[in-house]
Amino acid sequence: MNPSESAAQVHISPSVQLTGAPEAGAYHLTEEQIRFFDEQGYLILRNWVTGELLERLQAAGHRWIERGLEDGGANRDHLFAQREAGRVMWRVDYVHDKGEPVSLELLGSPQVLGVAESLCGPNFVPTYESMVFKFEGDGEQVPWHQDAVHPRTRRIFNFDLYLDESRVGGGALRVIPGSQGAPADICALTDEHGWDAPDAIQVEMQPGDVLLHDVMVVHGSERAQGKKLRRTIYYEFRAAEEIVEEGPWDREWIERRMRLVPLAIERFRHSGLPGEPFEWRADEAFRPRSLGTEAEELRVVHLTHMAGSYCSAGDVPLKAESKQANSAD
Repeated sequence: MNPSESAAQVHISPSVQLTGAPEAGAYHLTEEQIRFFDEQGYLILRNWVTGELLERLQAAGHRWIERGLEDGGANRDHLFAQREAGRVMWRVDYVHDKGEPVSLELLGSPQVLGVAESLCGPNFVPTYESMVFKFEGDGEQVPWHQDAVHPRTRRIFNFDLYLDESRVGGGALRVIPGSQGAPADICALTDEHGWDAPDAIQVEMQPGDVLLHDVMVVHGSERAQGKKLRRTIYYEFRAAEEIVEEGPWDREWIERRMRLVPLAIERFRHSGLPGEPFEWRADEAFRPRSLGTEAEELRVVHLTHMAGSYCSAGDVPLKAESKQANSAD
């Protein structure tokens, strides 16, 4: 794309041609989809989460926001940002212990775990879980960034489930396909091109659509006025082998995090939701021992993070009061 083109002319992602509503149980990615993800750094899965599961997640999203507004950030997992219009809530971290069982049911669903196994292998680790959102009329930008920078020996990706539509002209996510191969000079990119970066696309999403994005693909969203509420649930996944080799966490942390997997599968199994439960095939070397106390297993905090790539500390997405090194849009 010519850098002189206006923001409205940035191309809309064509990747819907590669995806569609899957048949029951067919939630592993195809070779074509994996190849597209590896080459482009993202992949759209249309109508991936539907029906009762989507409806329950949308209702849970409203309740997460209500509880955060009620406590005003007293719970540190409820993140607020200072904007021109005042103090605004924008994120809920560690959603599994926030009183809504459906978040764990989603994690244990074949829609999520089939993708995780496809991209990370059988020893996948659920490393982050959050909901990020923008209120109606709150169209603050999320500057260009890479979520995390790593040696790229294995895939690290985010599973982004959209609970609301995200349209061009309303702050839709922008992605630079193929930009995941190396650390990016975000300041130079921003100074030279602004939002009209060469080859950038806009990703339009509907409720129930899923965006898979490599944590190193450059992405962001420009400021938009008068946009509707947009909520996105993010689950990040990495291979246990990658964490062992590169950190930033240890084997004990991996074991604690992987306890979420059998717990989530069991929650899905008893949820009444349609679909065959996922068959977990992790190696015995990584299979965790249950603590027997669900409360301990639902919230495994991060004492350290893998650094991302931003233009400056002042441009970390949404200028959060609490620094989040693994912020996502």
